[in-house]
Amino acid sequence: MNPTIDLSNVILKTERLVLRPWELSDLDDFYEYARVDGVGQMAGWLPHKDIEETLRILNSFIEGKKTFALEYNEKVIGSLEVKKYNQEELPEFESFACREIGYVLSKDYWGLGLMPEAVNEVIRFLFEEIWLDVIFCSYFVRNSQSARVQEKCGFRFYKQVVHTTRFGTEEITNRNLLRREDWEK
Repeated sequence: MNPTIDLSNVILKTERLVLRPWELSDLDDFYEYARVDGVGQMAGWLPHKDIEETLRILNSFIEGKKTFALEYNEKVIGSLEVKKYNQEELPEFESFACREIGYVLSKDYWGLGLMPEAVNEVIRFLFEEIWLDVIFCSYFVRNSQSARVQEKCGFRFYKQVVHTTRFGTEEITNRNLLRREDWEK
């Protein structure tokens, strides 16, 4: 089951990051990384064509109340979404409180360990404050960086699926999961 989650008033802090709700003032930072080739494609979307496209998506983040802005040194460098998982694809989890996370990071900050830091804090929040039983996270098999983030954060392989991206390509995708009892160990 997908419990209701509203992140509009949630602020999480790590050693180097602030995970917080998106604001309209984040538009330029968001556009700066979202327009770069190679960033969005790893998450299933194309680089933003113009700032108007970024504004539409930014507004959807604000209205959706399920996506954190990742702030590093007072600059937004990525996002982390806590979205509903596909209950039709995973009916065996119907009696468990579950959500799926997805994330994107500016190319300028790849390789610094920032995304595992953010993901680990969101995992803590979802297990300790929302009381989820299971968190899902997926990656395209060609995305070794995302695979490594999930491995560092304790996710384990569950199944392989084919995902159709927003721009119509099909990606072989590894769906991973992390159970609360495994995280607590």
